Amino acid sequence: MTYDALLLLGFGGPEGEEEVLPFLQRVTAGRGIPPERLKVVGHHYYTLGGVSPINEQNRALLAALSEAIAGLGVAIDSVLANRNSPPFVADVLADLAAKGHSRVLAVATAAYSGYSSCRQYREDLGIAIEHEGLGLELRKLPPFFDLPGFTDAIVELLLAALPAGLDLAAPGSRLVFTTHSIPNAVAATAGPDGDAYLVQHRWVADRVVDAVAVAIGQRPEWQLVFQSRSGPPSVPWLEPDVNDVLRTLGADGVTDVVLVPIGFLSDHMEVIWDLDTEAMATAAEVGIRLVRTPTVGTHPRFVDDLATRIVAELRTGSPVATEGQFCFGGCCANPRREAPVVPGLAIDPLP
Repeated sequence: MTYDALLLLGFGGPEGEEEVLPFLQRVTAGRGIPPERLKVVGHHYYTLGGVSPINEQNRALLAALSEAIAGLGVAIDSVLANRNSPPFVADVLADLAAKGHSRVLAVATAAYSGYSSCRQYREDLGIAIEHEGLGLELRKLPPFFDLPGFTDAIVELLLAALPAGLDLAAPGSRLVFTTHSIPNAVAATAGPDGDAYLVQHRWVADRVVDAVAVAIGQRPEWQLVFQSRSGPPSVPWLEPDVNDVLRTLGADGVTDVVLVPIGFLSDHMEVIWDLDTEAMATAAEVGIRLVRTPTVGTHPRFVDDLATRIVAELRTGSPVATEGQFCFGGCCANPRREAPVVPGLAIDPLP
């Protein structure tokens, strides 16, 4: 299969105060989140004038990818579509069909396997195609956590963020990687064999630590923690929470923590609020100097490697994934219901 359009899939976010609550209602639909909780979360957006940075960050990523793809000799129409805010997936697909496109490659702005980070985007596409009756063929690129440029960018940004005099190998220092918490039951079904969400994050963290060890001459102590839990207390989610870990480290005499958000591609709201605001406040309370490294964003190494993988698919076309491969039909099962999905591709990440 060859393609005539590239679709970058984003989570979406409000771009004005009047959009905040409708956005949050779409994000939490069917999850039983009380209105009071939405108002609390809405305050996070209101502190930024009701504008989430994520849409502009994804527009910048699309522009950078388009330039890199063109630099590799491929010309293709590239557009952005969002799950939870305009431009919505169904509207963008309808527009592509109206313009005569018929074969679309989709790339999600999430690097790891999991329901919310991978399968739900496949469902967004599948539902739109089924409901709108569009004559489009779609395929989704599998998770790309294993791109060398992804890890290289994290390492470069981490080392550049270290303040003068901070010794990561010292007993009072700690390297802490963070990602979005998800329900334990959802984590257990991630990937073709389960647990891929955790396995992939630990794989990335371990390779970052290897590179840092080469740079500083000693392997630092590190751990993977979680953030941004939103479910009811009765449902187990991945732990430990970043704030709990900071309190424990402070009690243990740790004075310097380098916090590396490997679970996110850009510095959006959950990074700005949950880390730069809440985690930073927790660290100050317990006497820890907290350094938060940037996300990969449009770092050239990351963009170039992702563009190279996209171009390889645009040029050759891969078979649809089958059982046992990433993004086969039942991969990363929907925890609530069955929904149509577009196929993933048989491009297996490394682990």
